[in-house]
Amino acid sequence: MTENPERILQVLSTVRLPGGGNLVSSDLVRALSFKDGQVRFVMEAESPEAARELEAVREEAERKVGEMPDVRNVSVVLTAHGPDGAGEASGKATEPPDLRIGRHPSPQKQRVEVSGVDRIIAVASGKGGVGKSTVASNLAVALARQGRRVGLLDADIHGPSLPKMMGVSQRPGSPDGKTIIPVTAHGVTMMSIGLMVDPGQAVIWRGPMLMGALQQMLGQVRWGRLDILVIDLPPGTGDVQLTLCQRTALTGALVVSTPQDVALLDARKAIDMFAKLSAPVLGLIENMSTYVCPQCGNEEHIFGHGGVRSEAETLGIPFLGEVPLALEVRAAGDSGIPTAAREGPVADAYRALATRLIEDGVA
Repeated sequence: MTENPERILQVLSTVRLPGGGNLVSSDLVRALSFKDGQVRFVMEAESPEAARELEAVREEAERKVGEMPDVRNVSVVLTAHGPDGAGEASGKATEPPDLRIGRHPSPQKQRVEVSGVDRIIAVASGKGGVGKSTVASNLAVALARQGRRVGLLDADIHGPSLPKMMGVSQRPGSPDGKTIIPVTAHGVTMMSIGLMVDPGQAVIWRGPMLMGALQQMLGQVRWGRLDILVIDLPPGTGDVQLTLCQRTALTGALVVSTPQDVALLDARKAIDMFAKLSAPVLGLIENMSTYVCPQCGNEEHIFGHGGVRSEAETLGIPFLGEVPLALEVRAAGDSGIPTAAREGPVADAYRALATRLIEDGVA
């Protein structure tokens, strides 16, 4: 039988709602996909309170779709439009939501505990395109090559790139429907939303869904014993950054920027955000610092040079080092074998960066 999403909608139209109507007629189904026997969709309620009342409906929808002959796995996300103020209004403490694989809870009041992880380091940038994900993945590999037990979490939920950069495509397992088993690549334990959705499928989620997804990947993933968990944040100063700082015991952040003034302008905003959220900035990294022509050996500063070092001195923040711009970095990212897993000048730069973090007691 063909994997036609319309067939899934026909089944979902038989799932009745408590107040009348069904999932389809009430327009609660979002982001439906059906590929390789995997069915995924979102149930979006009007409020967290309404979402809690729909848990039985979610379970019925998951059961009915799972009974279809050509369906091997079903993942149903139950989420809501806006925040739940009922607990604060009544003066009663609300219980933390029941985290389940495929379900995005509303934001929690208490912090998410990441069992077995000694330190959590966020890699951030004020803007996109400065190589933040490249730095995060290569830094994780460089730390692992120096004997550290390293985890890597892709928190760039709208644009997850770490599966490609780390050469990973297999879906994480879940033995009990509650915990997620991460994958391993180049000595690094890693998790990304990109491993749980179709590579060509857009993740069209609102703020509450982003925050819930981050909570799940922190709290439900069986990370094991780690010396350090490196989190690749999305660019900017939005929901994911806010959730991470307020809901997690964050050790600190590394801010990545190119030397040019435009990038530094946005890097300052990221630094200001962490300051306002009481999250220490552990250091600045200048990416794409220099380019050496592989034919003639001439060194060029395509994006300028030294701007990040100067900014670090002005702000009184440690400058952790420079990473050059090289064609091998692009090729390594596309091939799924990070530059830090090889040998050469760029690998040496990441090795030096990892060494600096270890010596500083950060990693």
